[in-house]
Amino acid sequence: MAYNFKECNRDQIFLMPPNVREWLPEGDLALFIIDAVAQMDLKAFYRKYRPDGRGQAAFDPSMMITLLLYAYGVGIRSSRQIERLCERDIAFKVIAANQAPDHCTIARFRQENGKGIERLFTDVLKLCAKAGLVKVGVVALDGTKVAANAALEANRTYEYIEKEVAKMLTEAESTDAEEDKLYGKDKRGDELPEDLRDPKNRLRRLQECKKRLEEEAQAEAEEQREKIEKREAEEAETGQKKRGRKPNEPDHKPAADAKANITDPDSRIMKTRSGYVQGYNGQAVVTEAQIIVAAELTTQENDIRQLYPMVEKAQKNITDLKLKKQEIKVVLADAGYCSDANLEKMVPQGPEHLIAMQKDWKQRQAQASAPPPRGRMPHDLSNRERMERKLRTKRGRALYKKRSQVVEPVFGQIKASRGITAFMRRGFEACAEEWKLICSTHNLLKLWRSNQAMA
Repeated sequence: MAYNFKECNRDQIFLMPPNVREWLPEGDLALFIIDAVAQMDLKAFYRKYRPDGRGQAAFDPSMMITLLLYAYGVGIRSSRQIERLCERDIAFKVIAANQAPDHCTIARFRQENGKGIERLFTDVLKLCAKAGLVKVGVVALDGTKVAANAALEANRTYEYIEKEVAKMLTEAESTDAEEDKLYGKDKRGDELPEDLRDPKNRLRRLQECKKRLEEEAQAEAEEQREKIEKREAEEAETGQKKRGRKPNEPDHKPAADAKANITDPDSRIMKTRSGYVQGYNGQAVVTEAQIIVAAELTTQENDIRQLYPMVEKAQKNITDLKLKKQEIKVVLADAGYCSDANLEKMVPQGPEHLIAMQKDWKQRQAQASAPPPRGRMPHDLSNRERMERKLRTKRGRALYKKRSQVVEPVFGQIKASRGITAFMRRGFEACAEEWKLICSTHNLLKLWRSNQAMA
């Protein structure tokens, strides 16, 4: 009795398709991104190369951009892993045209072209608009904490950083003096202590941490001084002392226990539902079709100050797209964006804002327990009371319910589906560029899936 197995003949000789595109099925994500990049304006990427063709041959920038967009789209961001896949994975081989750029080339291209890659967000958004996916009557705004390429354990207090910088500078001075005696001032010596030969430049990063903490302390001191001056002016105007404790005099020096991260000095300690992370706050304005129309990164843990800058950025991007009859009419945001200043800043001419007054579960509980108000809005209500009443109306409930259905799945798709929970690069500017790339690939995936659904 013979087994009925499919033959496994590893010595079988066969001819591969002559066109590398034929290695992938029609409609594959890799082929879609190749075609999408072909429609983008990449002139800025070519300006740094010699037009006369002299010098060592470089990889085509359009290929490198396609490679990065596809890799990020499938949740792969390590330059070493991308290099390996260019040798083993069919989709990567098709994109790279059977070439294999090494990880240093990939990492260097991503670093040197950060600003250009960041601007790809607008190009991808234009493709989405061309396909009719950008409809912005109602948008939702939210933020998500993304871990930095640094550990919480790498945080050090200002007191420690100050002592360490002073120690390293003193050691450097004493080493210079000893070398001058040994070799003379005009001669070079290479015998430095081990801690001063750190390839990651520990001293520079410590100085950056120290500078950042001092700048923050200076800003807080100026803000405190403004509060004191405002209080004194009000007391002088009324002739009466205000109740409550008088504000403390500003201290321009950071507190001894103020912390900064010596691996990524720009990152901050961020509180999340599952604990604390060392990272950044990624902001996104999302349409009902889950297209990101504005994406920015901030070091502020709180979302309060991001409301109007993000809405303005989204409006600018939509205006640049030149879409007919497309404007933001309603902005949905959770309680993290609620403040008296934000409520006072609202104007009738701008988009309508629906901002939760409390956490989502409490907001839903309050809406379920109280019947919708009837009649016209009373004129004597405060800004908070007006917003609370608006959220309790049938229209307000129906609109605000969309918030969790619009923006939260976007972060879920980025973090859970693609596994992007931390940045690969370090420094605020580099991470801001990477956040735009992450959001660009999210929009590309939405565009690809919409095309698949229509096919």
